[in-house]
Amino acid sequence: MGIIVKISGPVVEAEQMRDAKMYDVVRVGEEGLIGEVIRLAGKRVAIQVYEDTAGIKPGEKVENTGAPLSAELGPGLATSIFDGIQRPLPVIKDRVGDIIKRGVFAEALDKKKKWKFVPSVKRGEKVETGDVVGTVQETASTLHKVLVPSGVSGEISEISDGSFTVEEPVFAVKGAGGTKRLPMMQRWEVRRPRPYAQKLQPNRPLVTGQRVIDAFFPVARGGSACIPGPFGSGKTVTQQQLAKWADADVVVYVGCGERGNEMTEVLTTFPELEDPRNKRPLMDRTILIANTSNMPVAAREASIYTGITIAEYYRDMGYAVALMADSTSRWAEALREISGRLEEMPGEEGYPAYLGRRLAEFYERAGSVVTLGKGKKEGSVSVIGAVSPPGGDISEPVSQNTLRVTRAFWGLDASLASRRHFPSINWLTSYSLYKDVLADWYSANVSADFMEMQSKSMLILQQEAELQEIVQLVGPDALPERERAVLDAARMIREDFLQQSAYHEVDTFTSMKKDRMMLKVILTFHDLELKAVESGIPLSKVLSLDVRGRIGRMKEIPEDAAQADITKLLDDTEASFKSLAPEMQAGATEGAR
Repeated sequence: MGIIVKISGPVVEAEQMRDAKMYDVVRVGEEGLIGEVIRLAGKRVAIQVYEDTAGIKPGEKVENTGAPLSAELGPGLATSIFDGIQRPLPVIKDRVGDIIKRGVFAEALDKKKKWKFVPSVKRGEKVETGDVVGTVQETASTLHKVLVPSGVSGEISEISDGSFTVEEPVFAVKGAGGTKRLPMMQRWEVRRPRPYAQKLQPNRPLVTGQRVIDAFFPVARGGSACIPGPFGSGKTVTQQQLAKWADADVVVYVGCGERGNEMTEVLTTFPELEDPRNKRPLMDRTILIANTSNMPVAAREASIYTGITIAEYYRDMGYAVALMADSTSRWAEALREISGRLEEMPGEEGYPAYLGRRLAEFYERAGSVVTLGKGKKEGSVSVIGAVSPPGGDISEPVSQNTLRVTRAFWGLDASLASRRHFPSINWLTSYSLYKDVLADWYSANVSADFMEMQSKSMLILQQEAELQEIVQLVGPDALPERERAVLDAARMIREDFLQQSAYHEVDTFTSMKKDRMMLKVILTFHDLELKAVESGIPLSKVLSLDVRGRIGRMKEIPEDAAQADITKLLDDTEASFKSLAPEMQAGATEGAR
C-alpha cells in the first residue's frame, strides 16, 4: 500500500509502491478513485487518475490491484454505452443519478444475466487459441462467438449446453498445464493489441453509402482514414452517417472529449436509428463509448484504447468492425495535459515528444487479418478518426502525425459547410491511397469503366478550379462557350452528385451501382454538351433541355427503381441531343465554310 505525497490535477504521486508495475490499476484515496501507474522512479510512482481529484490530500492511501487496465469482453457488449474506462453509464445512472459521483464502480458486463450458450465443439476435440467453442445470440443482429482465450490450447474435456452467466464455466480445456475451466467472458489489456495469424492486404472497400467517399476517396475494409475539419464543418454528422451506413457487421463509436451536447445527441438518436440491413434498431450491433469534454481528462486518454480493444475482439470472431473516434485531437490534448503535469520535455505546440508514436500505435491496430485458430476466419477493423485542428489549420502536430499513418484523407472545408454543401469534403485537397489496390474490386463488382469515370470527373473539377480565377476577374459570361460548358459539368458533379443530404430518406445512402449510373449520366450529358457547343449551338439552349433538370433530381430516385429510371434518363439524354442534330449539323457545315 502506498501513500500520496503530491497531487497535480489528474496526476498523483505516491511513495512506498515497491511492487508497482507500469500501467497497473490502482485505487487512490479514501474514496478509491480509479487510476493507472504511468511512471516509475524507485518506490515512487506517478498515477493518472480517471476521476476528479479535488479534495484528495497527501497522506491518503493508494492500493495497487496488481493488474493493468483491462476490458471485459463477452456477451453483453452490443447495445452497451460505456465511459472511457468501460463503466456502463446506464447502470451508473440508475445507481447514483445523472451526475456521476467519484469512486463509483460498476462492472462492464452484467454478471447476473444468463445467456443461452450453444456449443459448436464436442468433448475430445482439439482446440487452440482463437477457436470458436460456442455461440450466443447476443442481439437479433449479432451472433456472439465464444473464443478460446489467448494462451490456451488442448483437448475439450467438458462442454456445456444451456443458459449461463458470463462468469460461469461453460467449457474446459485439458492441456500441458492441466485442465482449465473457462467462462464466456475474458479480459484483455487495452493498451496491448490482440494477436492474429496474418495481416492481409486490403482488397475491398468499406462501402459507406456516401458518394464523395465511395466514388472519389474510398477507404478499404480494414483501412484507416482521418477527417480533419474546423468547428461546424460536419465531422460528427459525417461519422454518424458512416456508423449508420458503413458496410460493417459491428460499429464501435468513441466520443472522445467532444462537447456534451454532441454526445447527448449521439446517445439519444442512436438507440432510435433503424438498421438499414434488417430494420432492427442500429444499437443491436453498436457499442458507444462516451467521454465528454467535461469528464476527467485521464479517462479521455484511455477511451480510444478501450474502444479499439472491443473492436479487435469482434474482429477475432471474423466480423468486419468499423471504429469511429471523435476526435483524436481531444485525446491528444489529454496526452498534452498529463505530460505537462509530469513535467516532461514538451515537443511541438506543447504536445509530448511521443505524440506521433502514440497515434501510429493506435491507427496501426486497424487492419484486415486472418484470425488465430483452425477456422482461419477473416476479420477487419476499419478506423476512422476525426481531427479538430484549431482554426482548421492542418499544419498542427495532431493532423500532420495522423496524415503520416492514415491512407485516406477527407479534408472538410468550412466554406463548403457555410454554403450548406454536405458532406463538406473538399475534393481538391482530399485523397485516398487505396484507389489502386481497390481497382480490381471496382472492375469486378461495379464496372470496368468506373475508375475511368472517376478520373474524368476529378479532371473536370480541377479544370473548374483553374477557371474560377478567371471568372472572378471577368465573370462567367466572358468565357468561351466550351469553358462555360466545363463549369456547368463541374456544377452538376458538385451539386447533383457530391452533395448529399443526411436527412433525406433516399439521398442519405447511395449504392455503388447507383453511383456509377449517376456519373454515367452526368458525363454523357457533358460529352454531348461539348459536341453541341462545338457545333455552334448556344449553351443556353443546351441548358434549357428538360433532362438537365431531371439530372439534378436523380439522387432522389429510390434504390429499387434506380436501374430502370436512370437508364431511361440516360436514353432520354441521348435522345434530347439527337433532337438538336439538325442544328448541330447545320452549325458544323457553317463552320466548315
